[in-house]
Amino acid sequence: MEPGRPHEGPRQDEGPGRDVRTYGDELAVVTVTYSPGETLDAFLDSVPKATTRPVRVILADNGSVDGAPERGAERDGVDLLRIGENVGYGTAANRGVAELGDEVGWVVVANPDLVFGPGSLDELLAVAARWPRAGALGPLIRDADGHVYPSARLLPSLGRGAGHAALGRVWPDNPWTRSYRQEDAEPVERTAGWLSGSCLLLRRTAFDSVDGFDPRYFMYFEDVDLGDRLNRAGWRNVYAPSAEVVHTGGASTSKADVSARMLTEHHRSAYRYLADRNAGVLRAPLRALLKAGLTARARSASR
Repeated sequence: MEPGRPHEGPRQDEGPGRDVRTYGDELAVVTVTYSPGETLDAFLDSVPKATTRPVRVILADNGSVDGAPERGAERDGVDLLRIGENVGYGTAANRGVAELGDEVGWVVVANPDLVFGPGSLDELLAVAARWPRAGALGPLIRDADGHVYPSARLLPSLGRGAGHAALGRVWPDNPWTRSYRQEDAEPVERTAGWLSGSCLLLRRTAFDSVDGFDPRYFMYFEDVDLGDRLNRAGWRNVYAPSAEVVHTGGASTSKADVSARMLTEHHRSAYRYLADRNAGVLRAPLRALLKAGLTARARSASR
């Protein structure tokens, strides 16, 4: 199997898939840095307050030039993994996880512009104990203004995806966007199609069983793809709103702040996700239509 590609695992009633390594019960945090600035200080300050456990933090650095990861690595329990170039979010996260020993069975992958709420990591682990087939768990995420970000969503189908892509910018409250984002769903503990990659507690055996993040996604949709592949492999994505974090960056990024490259990567990743799930000769016209539509949307959005 090609690493990261969608594959059919056992049915949900058959339990998680292939045999994987056995891990201990220790906890680690991996964050991907790329000149994170002062936000990294707040991130690291919040980790000891989020859990009573000893926790190792890996800074998987994609070539920062601001010195923040080096300063962060001066703290006890924080290690810097210099990747030396920007390999993207998922690939860097994979490399960070690979640095951990077999004693670590739980890994939090999180953005460095995030602040963990007091006790939030312990609460995620408590929820995981109630869901033995949970491969990924995600907390309630608030933006800097305190608004709840819709971080537990349905998987994007062609119908929802087309409606959201066509109308999301001009009619944000359209039914396809609301359905996809699950904005009307109550913040209760439940399963989801996928969870925001800005903060995920991962059962390491589950992460291994699907080969981690797909390295073909430079940025965007790597979390959607991971959630789908975990589902296919018999694991569950569990939303755990009893744990709270604050994301001061990506969740509240305005259109004016988004670079042309980020827009291009977003649409490229959206195509990759949908094309992978609509493979084969018979669906070649559909893939061509998807590519043309997403390319046109990216050009329109950049203008």
